[in-house]
Amino acid sequence: MISRFENSLPAGVRFMLLSALGFSLMTACVKLLSNQNIPVMEIVAARALVSLLLSYIDVKRKGISIWGNNKPLLVGRGVAGALALMCVYYAVSTLPLAEATLLQYLHPVFTAFLALLFLKEHIQKSTLACIIFSLCGLVLMVQPDALFGGESLLPIFSVGIALAGAFGSAVAYVIVRKLSSQKEDSSVIIFYFPLIALPLSLLLLGDDFVVPNMETLFIMVLVGIFTQMGQIGLTRAMSTESAGKATAFSYVQVLFSVLLGWIIFSEVPTLWTWVGGSLIMAGALVNVYGSMRAKAESR
Repeated sequence: MISRFENSLPAGVRFMLLSALGFSLMTACVKLLSNQNIPVMEIVAARALVSLLLSYIDVKRKGISIWGNNKPLLVGRGVAGALALMCVYYAVSTLPLAEATLLQYLHPVFTAFLALLFLKEHIQKSTLACIIFSLCGLVLMVQPDALFGGESLLPIFSVGIALAGAFGSAVAYVIVRKLSSQKEDSSVIIFYFPLIALPLSLLLLGDDFVVPNMETLFIMVLVGIFTQMGQIGLTRAMSTESAGKATAFSYVQVLFSVLLGWIIFSEVPTLWTWVGGSLIMAGALVNVYGSMRAKAESR
């Protein structure tokens, strides 16, 4: 039964579902650690260390060079990914899990503008609709009371950091697509992420290191394992022919995050989160299917 179900799904979809589950479990572990007063940079460093070891083993298993071919782009992907990760972890530690995840899914908005500025790609009508839906959803999630003279429902600084994380993710996404088109091995692309994130996070951590107990140390290891699971699923999905269709399934991560936030942290999303989040999700899906349609028509 399971084998029949797996065969009915394209490989890209299966990898994207695996990625969504991995990243959801990762963010839940990050929030658990932040609730135990572990600094964000220490969590990033722990995650990077585990991922670096796993990535190194994976590259060596394939018998290829760990340094890749396009080193400037690989380093750029590592820097963008590392900075985005720090922002995302901070957002997860200071915002409800569902809201932090939804804000991360604003990255298609930034991706569209980056493609326009640096790749000279025209913004499609579906992408424009995505931008409008996403921005309306963001306003409803963050400022519904403020629009009528009240207070914002979410801390503005944390929201700003979350948006910075979404921007960094968009930069990393564009670079990954470029590297994949150049036939750069997915394991090498993944390896450069922790290679840059580890020393950078240790530098920023400074003297704030907190000695973890056994329970905390175990959760730190899980952060690295679940992130690696998410990264492998994402990179493999993006390198398959069905990657465009698979992208729509990545938004299952929001559902995973809502469930984990409710079960583990007793977080119940507000009505405005449901309304604003639905607009963000709708915009993202319109963008995905619009891109798929444009590719089909260009063939």
